[in-house]
Amino acid sequence: MHSVVTLLSTVIEIYVWLLIASAILSWLIAFNVVNMSNQFVSAVSQFLYKITEPVLRPLRQVIPSIGGLDVTPIILILLLYFVRNLMWEYLI
Repeated sequence: MHSVVTLLSTVIEIYVWLLIASAILSWLIAFNVVNMSNQFVSAVSQFLYKITEPVLRPLRQVIPSIGGLDVTPIILILLLYFVRNLMWEYLI
């Protein structure tokens, strides 16, 4: 059981880093630091969108943006860490 919890914890950690990368890339695109016409930036952006958006979309319907700031990635990261800690506490 320990190896399954370790695997799930690692998957959660990787997903958290993907959420952080998605948020940072969206800021870089919004402030015109990187250009979406670049194929690499476009490919990375599409990948991160396809990975993170299915989980963020339902949260965005429930949680409104605060002053134009989307806080759903932060809330999702907190929820994922909470689930990870619960796994370690109750499954081990």
